[in-house]
Amino acid sequence: MTIMTATRLPLEASIYIAGHSGLAGSAIWRHLLELGYENLHGWRSSEIDLREARPIADALMELKPDCVIVAAARVGGISANDKYPVEFLSENLAIQNNVMSAAHAAGVNRLVFLGSSCIYPKFAQQPIREDSLLTGALEPTNDAYAVAKIAGIKLVQSYRKQYGRQWISAMPTNLYGPGDNYDLENSHVLAALIHRFTVATNSASPSVTLWGSGTPRREFLHSDDLASAIVTLIEKYDSPEPINIGTGVDLTIKELANQIAETVGYTGKIAWDVTKPDGTPRKLLDISKLKGLGWSPRVELRQGLRMVCAEFAGLWS
Repeated sequence: MTIMTATRLPLEASIYIAGHSGLAGSAIWRHLLELGYENLHGWRSSEIDLREARPIADALMELKPDCVIVAAARVGGISANDKYPVEFLSENLAIQNNVMSAAHAAGVNRLVFLGSSCIYPKFAQQPIREDSLLTGALEPTNDAYAVAKIAGIKLVQSYRKQYGRQWISAMPTNLYGPGDNYDLENSHVLAALIHRFTVATNSASPSVTLWGSGTPRREFLHSDDLASAIVTLIEKYDSPEPINIGTGVDLTIKELANQIAETVGYTGKIAWDVTKPDGTPRKLLDISKLKGLGWSPRVELRQGLRMVCAEFAGLWS
């Protein structure tokens, strides 16, 4: 499909970032400020609960932003997704439906919806192209979250088709970076491993037992690289088809665990509980479409790990 080009937002443009205090949203906020955008807006969940339609509808009708970035979502790792499918499906549907409905009513013509790489089939051909969507069964441990994100893509496409909105969908791979969630119950794998190995190092634990076999392959994108990609898409991408955001490089969970252990100085034994689920065997995104727009990631994984491990050590101390 031919990629239509958008136009750059003027620096004085009013931009609302749903989820501006989260991992993705806060990185986008920082990057926009660095580029000279100062008319940025966001509300914490204590101020506006995006699961409720009326508050965000009233807020956006008053604000009438030039652009909306939907980075708000209920997120979590494999354990949380598997344990709370009702919340991951219903709350994410509510959040994205309410924000998009409010944006449309307020006349917002530029919107970016952040999905997830988990939308793709469990056994999709690697690296995963955008046209793999809906060509096979999803990974059962996070299919509720995936279905919600797929619905968000379809809603973006529907607003484009029915109302001519210049809305787009971006599918990031696994994210990490400043302000990540390190809670062991709800965090994603990279943050959970940092937590586990930091605690094990500080307590001189002789061993750490991790979920699964360690053989699944994943790619990891620093949130600063996500932010620069989002700005590139706002400026250069205008198509109903979702577009991937990743690094084009993956590694096994076992390799990731070894890198994190080395970074935090853990020298004990690493064991694997193969009775626990592995999830999708491999999830590497094809980012050729995004690279064609002139974007490429800048933060190499080992460099990024040093930064976030240092951040968590500061929080833990």
